[in-house]
Amino acid sequence: MLGESLSDIRAFVAIAETGSFSKAAESLNASRAHMSRQLSQLEARLGVQLIIRTTRSQRLTAAGETFFSRCRAALSQLDEAITLASNDADKMRGHIAVNCVGGILGESLIGDVIHAFCARNTEISIELDFSSERVDLVQSRFDLVLRMGALADSLLIGRELGEIKIGTYASPDYFARKGRPSHPKELQQHDCLTGSVTKWRYVKSDDPEQHTDVEVHGHLQCKNGHVLLNAALQGNGICRLPALYCTSYEAEGKLESVFTEWKVDKVPLYLLYHRDRHQPARLKALISYLVANIPAKLKD
Repeated sequence: MLGESLSDIRAFVAIAETGSFSKAAESLNASRAHMSRQLSQLEARLGVQLIIRTTRSQRLTAAGETFFSRCRAALSQLDEAITLASNDADKMRGHIAVNCVGGILGESLIGDVIHAFCARNTEISIELDFSSERVDLVQSRFDLVLRMGALADSLLIGRELGEIKIGTYASPDYFARKGRPSHPKELQQHDCLTGSVTKWRYVKSDDPEQHTDVEVHGHLQCKNGHVLLNAALQGNGICRLPALYCTSYEAEGKLESVFTEWKVDKVPLYLLYHRDRHQPARLKALISYLVANIPAKLKD
């Protein structure tokens, strides 16, 4: 109804401005009969006559004069808003809200890429949010989401940016006190430092068809990777974390990989965004920049 009324109102304003059905029809690329029909529809909907028409002339009624002045001003504001929105979509400026996986991956790797994008595009402001709960892009205020893990069925576009290597680690001190498990099932007899996942899956390094799941437990459960890393460094248990957290400490001998014959499947990193072909230029630019730069950094 609103769309139909707006079309009829535009026809009425054109007729009142030009003083002629024929000229109004020409300006809106329509027929004179169509303009007359639109005016009749509008008057019927409002229940009032707006224009008195005779075979020789036409004039606005009192109600038509008032309605015309208000509608002309409103349409002018609407057209200005449309122009501003169209211009904004084409310009590299404005705000982008991004929800991202946290920890080293978000705070360092992804954060560094976004820092570089901001340095190149000084009129674009980015809000980078590290809240861990799942975000519904349709209902939320976020424009983009970066997430680890398998992508559920979605009406969103999901771009895989690469895979994240996951490892199982403990300190030499922990092994000296508790021993080193040789099979994932033996983790049930160890202190495991867990996040939100307490069922850990492993596959055989030389035979991916062989896999095993094990329920783990321990004295510390925390969704923050830094906390789990520090606990492992202090010898308080076995952690399972992205290798990005642990590679440097493993090189220094402060952490050791628990298994050699078993490994954790790599986890994909996805960039999610709306299926919207009318994305503003700033959002298209950030998506392209993330797709171009994050995969290489994940391989480093």
